[in-house]
Amino acid sequence: MAKSSPKSPAAKRTTASGTTSAAEATPNRAAEDPWTDAELAGIRQQLAADIEALNAEITQAAEHLDQLEVGPAGTSGDDPVDSGARAYDRENELSLVRNARQMIQQCEEAVARLDDGSYGTCASCGEPIPKLRLQAFPRASLCIACKQRSERH
Repeated sequence: MAKSSPKSPAAKRTTASGTTSAAEATPNRAAEDPWTDAELAGIRQQLAADIEALNAEITQAAEHLDQLEVGPAGTSGDDPVDSGARAYDRENELSLVRNARQMIQQCEEAVARLDDGSYGTCASCGEPIPKLRLQAFPRASLCIACKQRSERH
């Protein structure tokens, strides 16, 4: 099985003891298997796919918002119930767009962490984020304890 070639400047690092791969530089907890270059490439691909899907959602929502602005063809007058329903739909679409943009930002930040070698390190406490958490939720920037703490406050 051939190793994948590095796709980012962070894929290989030079240290005092020599060159290390991104997988070797990515932190993990002592009881976990270390990250492989293939696993990190898979994370990078998943993040890129998520960004693409979220951009498609934003485009679709923008088209739907345009339709809501125009209103249904052939209607006369402005029925208050129809206006209310359109306003609700518009606010719902705007909320979905805001959420998608936040998720894109989180994905881009995760890619940046992959590039600079800080992927897998909790942004709050500096401890390694469990590998299973990152595999399930690649955008995670906090370990579970710090995430729970942030949600309580």
